[in-house]
Amino acid sequence: MKLADIAKALDARIENAQPDTEITAVAAIEQASPGQLTFVSNPKYNAAAKSTKASAVIVAENFPAINTGMLRSKNPYLAWAKAIELFYQPPRYAPGVHPTAVVHPRAKLGENAHLGPYAVIDEDVVIGDNAVLLAHVVIYRGVTIGNNFFAHAHAVVREFCHLGDNVLLQNGAIVGCDGFGFAKDKDEDNNEADGHRWHKIVQSGNVVVESDAELQANTCIDRASIGETRIGRGAKLDNLVHIGHSCTIGHDTLVCAQVGLAGTTDVGNNVILAGQVGVSGHVKTGDGAIAIAQSGIPHDVPAGAMVSGAPAIDHKLWLKCCAAYARLPEIAKAIKRLSERE
Repeated sequence: MKLADIAKALDARIENAQPDTEITAVAAIEQASPGQLTFVSNPKYNAAAKSTKASAVIVAENFPAINTGMLRSKNPYLAWAKAIELFYQPPRYAPGVHPTAVVHPRAKLGENAHLGPYAVIDEDVVIGDNAVLLAHVVIYRGVTIGNNFFAHAHAVVREFCHLGDNVLLQNGAIVGCDGFGFAKDKDEDNNEADGHRWHKIVQSGNVVVESDAELQANTCIDRASIGETRIGRGAKLDNLVHIGHSCTIGHDTLVCAQVGLAGTTDVGNNVILAGQVGVSGHVKTGDGAIAIAQSGIPHDVPAGAMVSGAPAIDHKLWLKCCAAYARLPEIAKAIKRLSERE
């Protein structure tokens, strides 16, 4: 594509480059070569922008001038995401049902469905138009799914769950597995050494995944014991995320890799839970809050707050604590000397 066409598509402004420059691909800034487009949004790579061999770099409006051609953008990261789409199109799947796929006679499929090898759709399932179910996807009975559903291999949607339009399930994502609910059943006739047994609580609820949500690989969403677990519109859940029973995730919330939410957790809209954050049950995180990686959240978090640490505290306070932590041996020696003088 010509650089001018790319600039128009990205709503960007060309600087220090010819509009008819031919761009053949996108590439990372350190590996890019002539004829390729790259980007900078993290200041960590500002120096690399000066030495890159790319023909043009997507940069912010206030990025310092460099010798390489630039596409100035108000949102360089978003522009980069759209640039990738100009040069790469994922595989498309023609409508059709593979001979090994199993579809219950009472299931209803919309138009243009693609069912891959060994896909299974149980009774009373309703799926909208343009669905793509790749190999070994399983949809349990009574599930309802909207239009443009896409499920990669080995994704599973359990019984009676509801999914909206444009929902994307990556490989191994499971919607509606049983919540982790057990009641202690102590036998009075047993002695103390025998302990007790756990009685499984029937998980009679379901999971609702609203439109435009994406669940990435091996993410598990537990169904509620009663009621529902809900994933809000446009929420994005990374790989290996666990959402406990009866949780609520607000719209456009990001839940990063290996986050774990205990049951009945309420996460607001536009929240970011970074990698390996853990949230206790019955805790509410307000709209727009951010939890830094590996935070442990045992209490409510106010809207708009940024928290860190375990137990989580205000992020700025946590940074001060970290600075003090490195000096603890020195502080301990000073206190010991003072106590000896006394």
